[in-house]
Amino acid sequence: MSKIIEKAREVFDIEIEGLKTVRDNLGESFEQLVGKCSETLDRGGKLVLTGIGKSGYIGKKIAATLSSIGSPAVFMHPVEALHGDLGMMQKNDILIALSYSGETEELLAVLNPAKRLGLEIIAITGSSSSSLAGLSSLVVEMTVPQEACPFNLAPTTTTTALLALGDALALVLLDTRGFTKEDYGRLHPGGAIGRGLTMLVGDIMRTGERLALVSPESSVKETLIRMTQARCGSAIVVDSDNNLLGIFTDGDFRRNAEKDIGILNQAVASVMTRHPVTVCADALAVEALKVVEDRKINSIVVTGSRGKVAGFIDVQDLPGFKLM
Repeated sequence: MSKIIEKAREVFDIEIEGLKTVRDNLGESFEQLVGKCSETLDRGGKLVLTGIGKSGYIGKKIAATLSSIGSPAVFMHPVEALHGDLGMMQKNDILIALSYSGETEELLAVLNPAKRLGLEIIAITGSSSSSLAGLSSLVVEMTVPQEACPFNLAPTTTTTALLALGDALALVLLDTRGFTKEDYGRLHPGGAIGRGLTMLVGDIMRTGERLALVSPESSVKETLIRMTQARCGSAIVVDSDNNLLGIFTDGDFRRNAEKDIGILNQAVASVMTRHPVTVCADALAVEALKVVEDRKINSIVVTGSRGKVAGFIDVQDLPGFKLM
């Protein structure tokens, strides 16, 4: 093993040991932290995280994670807070201060002004006897054996442990507050996850002029013309009440035309595929995508609540919705 890999693995080992230590020492103070955060959120408040340096960077990530899974949170830079950003806090909020040493001057400077606004302060720190702890109503102590830095100075193990502790807080709150996958999708509408969890078949199906509907008496030639007009690779055969009778695809035409080009004058009902694959309009769009992938088909008929034809999904449309 090279010295480079050996040293890299040593860093992993030190940080893993730090994570194990923090995990094993979780106790009543963490439970109280979860309880206070839940109470704050239930009364319409938000979680405000503050810290400086490396702790500040981790605080930003924790706040982002909390917000993304239904626990409104923001990050407040302590120096900027002294110059007006304290105004982002309201009486129903709670301030979570992050500092491993608990003696960071810039962070301590903002705590008394915050207390004068009537805000409760919770400390996450490596020292329960620190100045930060003394100014806080609750202290979650997070002590690690050592930093991965050979001088035991650069925040490494401590920031990794703080990040994991923040994830633990966020995910415990997710569980205790009943946050669901559907809730997650609603908070991520711009991403693939959100689209997969919120977009319905009815949102992506073809309707109107982009839908090729024909009667069973229509000739194959007339059906092909309608498909061309709709720029669609398939036509849906319906009766006068819009009930589904079958589907006719360009693949059906090619296969039959190889045997008899006279197919153009036949009624489409004689060569259509009966009992095509269907999906309900109120199903999730990802369910339609799964059908396309599993069945290796290019077309799906969409039906409404009463089983009547409501629309059509053409596989060529799906990339435009970023579902493929």
